[in-house]
Amino acid sequence: MHKSLKYLSLMLVGLAMSGVIAACSGSGGDSNKAANQPVEVTLVSYAVTQSAYSKIIPKFVEQWKNQTGQEVIFQQSYGGSGSQTRAVIDGLEADVVALALALDTKKIEKAGLIQAGWEKEFPNESIVTKSVAALVKRDDSVKVSTWADLANKDIKVITANPKTSGGARWNFLALWGSVTVAGGTPQQAEQYVAQVFKNAPVLPKDARESSDVFYKQGQGNVLINYENEVILAQQKGEKSNYVVPTDYNISIDSPIAIVDTNVDKHGTRKVAEAFVQYLFTPDAQREFAQAGFRPVDPTVTKEFASQYPEVKKLFTVKDLGGWSKIQAKFFDDGAVFDKILTKNGKS
Repeated sequence: MHKSLKYLSLMLVGLAMSGVIAACSGSGGDSNKAANQPVEVTLVSYAVTQSAYSKIIPKFVEQWKNQTGQEVIFQQSYGGSGSQTRAVIDGLEADVVALALALDTKKIEKAGLIQAGWEKEFPNESIVTKSVAALVKRDDSVKVSTWADLANKDIKVITANPKTSGGARWNFLALWGSVTVAGGTPQQAEQYVAQVFKNAPVLPKDARESSDVFYKQGQGNVLINYENEVILAQQKGEKSNYVVPTDYNISIDSPIAIVDTNVDKHGTRKVAEAFVQYLFTPDAQREFAQAGFRPVDPTVTKEFASQYPEVKKLFTVKDLGGWSKIQAKFFDDGAVFDKILTKNGKS
């Protein structure tokens, strides 16, 4: 326990130094019994959501104050989805987790911190934002518009290693599904994906490193990235020449969940659940949409239709068998991805 407390204290100090809203740790009190006392809620999310939550949280805080008279203080932690998952399991006492993929949330469930059935607790199976895969081109000389183009010999693809990166798993599944969902066989899909990874000069460990390899080191001529990351980069002034494959693409669904053990310990369930419910409202969904995420609210989706190209066939993880089967089939040791690396002489 001392190790966990020390870890949490160090992390909170780091967050405060980086300008993240922070508050001192503690039980936070029972918000149901002491509505006149401030309540602390800890949100743990993956890095690129920070710009959206920086707008959403103040709105919720104001709304909750007006409705209940109670002040809510948010502690926030942002980082890679995989590392955030491990931090929560190791002792970072999140009340709410918003991670890049359901597989990470499932790991926290398996650790005993989230109750089974969390997907049914909130609207849209607890998927709060969506995105799709985008292809960022080095310049106009790179002739890429569809998934099939990535197998061309003159293409050098930058994508992270799906063994170590959650984002890269989405990339892999987008590649695979572009063949199988279109009617191709698993053998054809494996042959195609193997060629794409053969075209990859390096396999960075995560999405952030992939971006550095592409932008800062100048390697490769096509980067597979989240559409929302590309839009966010543009909003920060970076020029991105990108295309969203609209024939086939994967719906990159990011879930949100209450960490049951922690909210019960902190007495924050009521306010934490209200916050998560707020994230599905049009007000919050507009902020997600402005930050580059495809909204899940139908009304907001229509409002931002011009910003997000329609995909003719948008497939999901369920179409590929669900995360448990996907992990075992593609990413476990000795599974399809390892075989592809061996075939390409990169294992």
